[in-house]
Amino acid sequence: MTLLKRFDDFLDGFEFRATGKWFVLSGMVGTVAGLGAIVFQFLSQLVVHYTLMKFAGYSPAEAGGEHSFFAHEVGVFSPWMIVVVMTAGGLVSGWLVYTFAPEAEGHGTDAAIEAFHQKGGAMNSRIPLVKTVASAVTLGTGGSGGREGPIAQIGAGFGSFLATKLKLSARDRRIMLAAGMGAGVGAIFRAPLAGALFAGEILYKDADLESDVIVPSAIASIISYTVYSLSLPESVRFSPLFVDSQGENLEFSMGSPLELIPYSFLAIILVLVGIAYIKAFYGTQNLFKKLPIKRHFRPAIGAALAGFCGLGLFYSMGQDHNSLAVLSTGYGILQEALTPGSTIGIELLLAVALIKIITTSLTISSGGSGGVFGPSMVIGGCVGIGVGNYFHYLWPEIVTQPQAYGIVGMAGFFAGCAHAPFSTIIMVSEMTGNYNLLLPSLWVSTLCFLLCRRWTLYEKQVSSPLESPAHRGDFIVDILEGSTVADVYQPEREILSIAESMSLDDIVHRLAKSDQHYFPVTNTDNELVGIFSEDDVRAYLYDETIWKLAVARDIMVTNIVSVIPQDDLNTALRRFTASNIEELPVLDPEDSTKMIGTLQRKETIAFYNRRLMEHKQSIEDD
Repeated sequence: MTLLKRFDDFLDGFEFRATGKWFVLSGMVGTVAGLGAIVFQFLSQLVVHYTLMKFAGYSPAEAGGEHSFFAHEVGVFSPWMIVVVMTAGGLVSGWLVYTFAPEAEGHGTDAAIEAFHQKGGAMNSRIPLVKTVASAVTLGTGGSGGREGPIAQIGAGFGSFLATKLKLSARDRRIMLAAGMGAGVGAIFRAPLAGALFAGEILYKDADLESDVIVPSAIASIISYTVYSLSLPESVRFSPLFVDSQGENLEFSMGSPLELIPYSFLAIILVLVGIAYIKAFYGTQNLFKKLPIKRHFRPAIGAALAGFCGLGLFYSMGQDHNSLAVLSTGYGILQEALTPGSTIGIELLLAVALIKIITTSLTISSGGSGGVFGPSMVIGGCVGIGVGNYFHYLWPEIVTQPQAYGIVGMAGFFAGCAHAPFSTIIMVSEMTGNYNLLLPSLWVSTLCFLLCRRWTLYEKQVSSPLESPAHRGDFIVDILEGSTVADVYQPEREILSIAESMSLDDIVHRLAKSDQHYFPVTNTDNELVGIFSEDDVRAYLYDETIWKLAVARDIMVTNIVSVIPQDDLNTALRRFTASNIEELPVLDPEDSTKMIGTLQRKETIAFYNRRLMEHKQSIEDD
């Protein structure tokens, strides 16, 4: 009998929802997440030591509470070698990811969110390992990214793996996945309370919380934090990430209720910068997807361009090493700027914030591996301190501690971008050891959350539990659970497309010879630009005077209601019902301008009826 089987038999002695069972499971997830954080931190510093420090003579500055596993033996500083090292890192990372686990590309938290909602909590067991190594290479060679993505995937991946091996239900597997995600974040940022809340809050766009995951996440986060802390020397074991010049907690406070006025201006600026961050991130992602090269090489191109951006800022700022914070984690400039008496100017702070948006987009959106939380802290913190210094100059008797705006900016910026205000407030407070700014942090984070509702950094979030497939079967049996458009639509079905310049006269004659009901309209590049139905043409049949004048472009609609093969059939049925149409175009998931088939309403309903009969038969057999 295997050890896993014995453990499984042991668990059977508990009630299914017993506290003891969840304590054991969460403890195991937390232990692995804590060990994963140690391994990832070691690998990242190992890569830095033997690449950036050895060949470029550059050691990225870190937060004051960090612990280094290696002595700082820095060679001769060579700025242009940074670009070479980053490009090599992009090549290695791209090869690792796209050869062994393509799902590990980009920022890992979104993949865990998608697994929770769409995949029953199931994750490929290779993802955590590949993500760990690829992210260590990306960040260790100077790529702009954060640590929370890979650590979240390590914890989430192990939680999913353990639940699968123990043959737990999909619900329990989701809970363990979320607990692992929270445990990883709680360990790497030394913020156990925030990790527990983060796991429940990051799943949704609206102000919703996945209550089922809070207690398991709290247990896992505490265990992972404890395990990770044991790897640190006593001098920093219980200190936050960001400390003052004496290694003590940062002591800032709100001086006057009138400070809520400049804090309100800060919130508006953070929202504008946050929208720019999100648009730049996904805009860059779309551009890289269109590059006509093998995707294995895209991270290298992104890393090289990010390196050139970093050097451009470095030389434009008089070779100030703080400007290189746009590369790697960038925590060094935050540490220095948050220290009382800092002399970093507004111009450099804002320049770092804006260029950090570009370098992060180039590094991660090109397929590089890393998180987006870390860069968000740098961007929000630099903008906050810059705004704080400006108001300190205008209103010195009210704004007496401009560095406090950096802490509030860190919380507000990510709260708006990620729609996770409460966990972010707690996380920033734990990272800085400062709980005196909860009032302005709550104010700014709430404003940012409300003003940034239309945009999110995590595309896989859903609006609420009602929109999540994870909760679809809570009250009814979902006959179509796990079924996708690919199970129903017929890719071999021939589709007649219409050129957008084709006259109505030609269209009418084409329709007379076809039994097709919906017709895609394409441009000269054979890209889908619109669609029309038989009914749209029928409106013109009694007016022959315009048959020669009107073209397909005049009768088509550009607001195309469509699906992709990976969409589940419940989504397709909702779109059929909402638009009252009989056929949906099926688009290529890699190229939204290419139509690869159609999904008919009648064949979807026929599939539903077959599944319903199968379900009834299985009940009768039982």
